[in-house]
Amino acid sequence: MGGSRPGTPGGTKVEATVTSVRSPSQLTIGSKAFFEKDKEIRQAEVLSIRDKAMRQNIQRTADDAPLDNSEAKIEYEFYVHYVEFNKRLDEWVPDSRVRLDKPVTFPKKKSKATHGGSQQTARDKKRKTNAGGSVASGTAPQTPEAMRHDDAAYTAPQEGFSKEKEIEKLRTSGSMTQSTSEVARMKNLNLIEMGQFQVEPWYFSPYPAEFAYTPVLYICEFCLCFYANQTQYGRHRTKCTLQHPPGNEIYRKDDLSFFEIDGRRQRTYCRNLCLLSKCFLDHKTLYYDVDPFLFYILTRRDERGCHVIGYFSKEKESAENYNLACILTLPQYQRMGYGRVLMQFSYELSKAEGKVGSPEKPLSDLGLLSYRAFWSEVLVDLLVGYDGEISIDELSQLTCFTVQDIMHALFSLDAIRYYHGQHSIVLSERVIEAHERFTKKKLRKVDSSCLKWTPKVFSLAELRSLQ
Repeated sequence: MGGSRPGTPGGTKVEATVTSVRSPSQLTIGSKAFFEKDKEIRQAEVLSIRDKAMRQNIQRTADDAPLDNSEAKIEYEFYVHYVEFNKRLDEWVPDSRVRLDKPVTFPKKKSKATHGGSQQTARDKKRKTNAGGSVASGTAPQTPEAMRHDDAAYTAPQEGFSKEKEIEKLRTSGSMTQSTSEVARMKNLNLIEMGQFQVEPWYFSPYPAEFAYTPVLYICEFCLCFYANQTQYGRHRTKCTLQHPPGNEIYRKDDLSFFEIDGRRQRTYCRNLCLLSKCFLDHKTLYYDVDPFLFYILTRRDERGCHVIGYFSKEKESAENYNLACILTLPQYQRMGYGRVLMQFSYELSKAEGKVGSPEKPLSDLGLLSYRAFWSEVLVDLLVGYDGEISIDELSQLTCFTVQDIMHALFSLDAIRYYHGQHSIVLSERVIEAHERFTKKKLRKVDSSCLKWTPKVFSLAELRSLQ
């Protein structure tokens, strides 16, 4: 294939062909090859291919001299997804990391039909309809994250497909309608600088095209405005007077504070927060309509101001009594106990409202693990120190957990036993020993006496305007 540019294979992939290649230039989008990663050899699917020199030209300024590659060998870079690994590890790799001594799996093109090619079966129509929900109908689009990264799930772009138009639709309305598998499978940001931290994004986030694919995206840690270069960001910092999230401070203890923000009153800030959180949440469906939500921002205070640690959002009016819609601790503050603080605070709000609550379902894999651990810790701590009999309903009233969440946590602890004709809660020695080790740790906890908050009551007119 010489120096020809690899392209996207046409037609629907239904089978795979295993073969060997002599040059990285023979790899195509959708093929699976072996690459060197952290001194290991891992199989990865190729999601995109670019010319290394062209990428350098894109990142160079207009003042730089153009690169002369007329006599140089063309070097390719491949954007790959490592098979059976999380998407956050997806990356651009040079062709020097391709292992040519290993077999390559190519997706086989489906032969084109000669008759009736313009007709669609009912199944194809249904699949196309399900792939692209709309904001108006209230159906969420099928996200690429929900699709399997294998040959059967890959679909070639349809005729007239425009990646730029799809990204614009996702950025402005949260709806992708043509080829979801081609848009959000690739990260579009290289590095985020936020205050004194530089963080590598994990997933795609629909920032405007002029800000994507820049070497560094600069984000103001107080107002969350974003800039493509350091000069613009520095000019903004000299003018930005905000030192905390633009909302009401409803909790303060030591150096931690919670701020409540109405998505309808602070749309720009909340939209910027959603864009930032999408960089680290694979299954988050991003809509620019933030009016129906309240945002609770956890911050840490110092002499410069209140720095965002994480947040959770909740619907102003939830028919299912969800007390949390989305939760995130920024990567620079993870593994410090702040995620538990966010979950505990959401239940403190439920206690103030006088009703049980639960996070919005379905939970992601990591979300389920986090909540299961939190529910178990709270329940075991309550049961160990409780003298007498207690029912599941009484546990629900004391903790504001739903009965379903309590049963889920108890079953995960293997604490439900059938004894003398009735079900009983029995904590094993292993669970009690784990609880004793847990109580010795210095954990961050929410002090309910420091919460200064009154549940918001919305009129019928306000709720109708959110629909």
